[in-house]
Amino acid sequence: MTPGADVTVVVAVYNTMPYLTECLNSLVGQSIGHERLQVVAVDDGSTDGSGEELDLFAQRHPDVFTVVHQPNSGGPAVPSNRALELATGRYVYFIGSDDHLGEEALERMVACADANESDVVVGKMVGTNGRYVHQKLYTGNRDVTLGDSALPYTLANTKLFRRELVEKHGLRFPEDMPVGSDQPFTIEACVRARKISVISDYTCYYAVKRGDASNITYRADHVARLRCVQRIMEHTAALIPAGPQRDAVFKRHFDWELTKLLQKDFPALDAGTRRQVCESVGALVDAYFTDGLRDGTGVKRRVRFGLALRGAVDELTRAIADEEEHGAPPFLLEGERAFALYPGFRDPAVGLDEHWYEARETVAGRLAAGTKLESAAWEQSGEQLALTLSLRTGVTGDATSAVVVLAQGAMPKTADKAGARKLPEDAARPEAVGEFTREPAEDGTGTLLSARIPIEPVRAKRGVRVHVDVAGSTYEIPVRTEGLPMPLARRWGSRTPYRVAASPNPKGRLVITTAPLWDPKPGVGARLRRILSRLKRK
Repeated sequence: MTPGADVTVVVAVYNTMPYLTECLNSLVGQSIGHERLQVVAVDDGSTDGSGEELDLFAQRHPDVFTVVHQPNSGGPAVPSNRALELATGRYVYFIGSDDHLGEEALERMVACADANESDVVVGKMVGTNGRYVHQKLYTGNRDVTLGDSALPYTLANTKLFRRELVEKHGLRFPEDMPVGSDQPFTIEACVRARKISVISDYTCYYAVKRGDASNITYRADHVARLRCVQRIMEHTAALIPAGPQRDAVFKRHFDWELTKLLQKDFPALDAGTRRQVCESVGALVDAYFTDGLRDGTGVKRRVRFGLALRGAVDELTRAIADEEEHGAPPFLLEGERAFALYPGFRDPAVGLDEHWYEARETVAGRLAAGTKLESAAWEQSGEQLALTLSLRTGVTGDATSAVVVLAQGAMPKTADKAGARKLPEDAARPEAVGEFTREPAEDGTGTLLSARIPIEPVRAKRGVRVHVDVAGSTYEIPVRTEGLPMPLARRWGSRTPYRVAASPNPKGRLVITTAPLWDPKPGVGARLRRILSRLKRK
């Protein structure tokens, strides 16, 4: 062990072979040099050879490694705390034993902390093997706080901390939390830090999702995760007074940890567990879900939190199960307002105010998912050709704005992933074409729209789209073919021969193409016949 090392890297290890080897190799290969580095690795009762691998590295690099073996404690908190007692570096850095570092990571982070007098440095972190890592924090090398950045979405302890700060405030990991024990440590360090810096121009940390998804984050059950997030939020509330900064941190917990407890696996839980989760989430909503957080949360999550607040376990279960099976519910349009028709809406027995059901965010993706083509066919009368469509839109109530348009050009790249978009107020909007009828679907899940669209004989490729006004905004929704067979070609009369095709483009959207069957330029037909004749002779 090098006396007076610049940085101590803490590695809590439990059964992470073969990923551990790459982790340790990335540490001994750091450009900061062995003379400035201390690695304290605590084997928490591994049974897969991880302990032996640590001993091997300690034999090869005795000036760098300190290895401790202990019985399994059930989580990373105990070994991390044990390592902190042995740390000697000016800074301390935590790494997951299945992850690895970029070669210059420690050198860059220590230099940043020294140059900026930072107490915490966050090096850019990316996921590998399908591991999701939030990236919005890494928009430039800069100083940040919990309240003015995406830092609350990166609360893992995989950061560089000034050890003087850690010891001054006695920062340690709560040892009774099976998951999330790093968050109280990280949140308090960030609250007490004089300065927090971000390195975005170099990938410092590679977070690995194991092939068997056995990372501890992926293993904990609902009740264990719930208890941990309760502890984290209570700890945070004791550190940060009510206000925008606390809301910024809690938004992460409502968006991530609490949302994950109310997803598609919730209805499969036994009744007792569902009630326990519902009541506990409801208590956190009551304590910390401020009006500002409520208004900034999408209607899907907001309704689930509201139902938990009211203790409406059955309605909450049905809301999750129905959306998983049938997709998002339709919107009830009433003037400038739109309500998502989840269970409990305007139900006196539930007693949840209708504002919880009101959509205030962009809902393009939900409208796209609720727009379904049910039939499409050509209708021809003499030389007049029309496309007749029957489709369902995911709106009810005042749906008179729903029309079918033929739009030229592809959907812009700014469209939502599902393909729809909210039109800018000054956007040029194609006129509705054809004849329309609208009627509510018998099952109440939307509006049925029947359209007859005359096809003009012009060279063009046009997308079939629906325009509908929702909560004061106009949305453009591409009509998808839903796997229905489409006619490949039609002749447009004898005097102006045209090919007309209605078929899915590569993204499955319904596109109408009209083009000449042959180029009308003089002589082209004769040349084409000569070419075909030569091919036949061969």
